[in-house]
Amino acid sequence: MSREWVVDANYRFIAASQEVNARIGQRQQALALYVTLVVSLLAALVALKPSEGRGPVPVEWLLLGFPVASLCLAFLNYKAERAITNLRRFMAALEQLGQAHEQMPSYNTHPQWASGANKARRFHDYASAVLVAGGNVIGLGAVMRIYPARMAEAPLTLWLSTAVAVASVVVMLLSPRWSYRPTT
Repeated sequence: MSREWVVDANYRFIAASQEVNARIGQRQQALALYVTLVVSLLAALVALKPSEGRGPVPVEWLLLGFPVASLCLAFLNYKAERAITNLRRFMAALEQLGQAHEQMPSYNTHPQWASGANKARRFHDYASAVLVAGGNVIGLGAVMRIYPARMAEAPLTLWLSTAVAVASVVVMLLSPRWSYRPTT
């Protein structure tokens, strides 16, 4: 004998809401990971500073670590933003069942609530963009200061690193384009 089990809209909404909170937490963790990577790269640059008796240091590889970390943060932010947008669309659909959004406030359906949430989350994007810009300026500056001869020999690495860093900042600043917006 088979029974048909139905999960009602309240449980689905709660699950989606918890998933949104998990995705927001993941964004924060990605930011912490980025800061850790940049600080580690800076420490490696300083620790491997040229000295007598040491062979050449692979500074070009360390230099590329800064924009790679930035690009990864940009990709992770994009992924989280798209997931949050999708989940909030789902939640908005649930809020509209039985025209409930017309009888009570609906966080994901009414623009006044949804736009406020988007504006608040923009500060995460700004913080990410500032950290990416600052981390790359500090990292690239340290490389140029500590290893000027090596950078003179490998200008393409420096230009490539700068270009990827700038692209990462642009992606962070464009993040609001992918945010959830109510359709009603």
